[in-house]
Amino acid sequence: MNDWFVTNLGDAMLAFEAQAELEDLLTSVRSDSGNPADMAAFIRHESDGGLHCEVKVYLSPACVAVAEEVNAKPCAKPSPEGLGVLLATEESWQMLFPEYSH
Repeated sequence: MNDWFVTNLGDAMLAFEAQAELEDLLTSVRSDSGNPADMAAFIRHESDGGLHCEVKVYLSPACVAVAEEVNAKPCAKPSPEGLGVLLATEESWQMLFPEYSH
């Protein structure tokens, strides 16, 4: 089931501003929602075989409003391997990836 969302911020060398803007938006929406633990975002640098890697941000299902605002695409739950935290707590990680001890 594709309950998660992904947005590609593009080339890792150029994604800093877009990442900061997304993080600000996520922080604001999460705060306005009462900081629910299931509202989280994770980040990973991925390469599809090209010269440079791209920055992809995975938004949990509770981030649907943010996903719509940034035109994120529905996707399958990402593998926790290699994921970094953009906006989450330890509780978020345990809730969203219970099968994986971080």
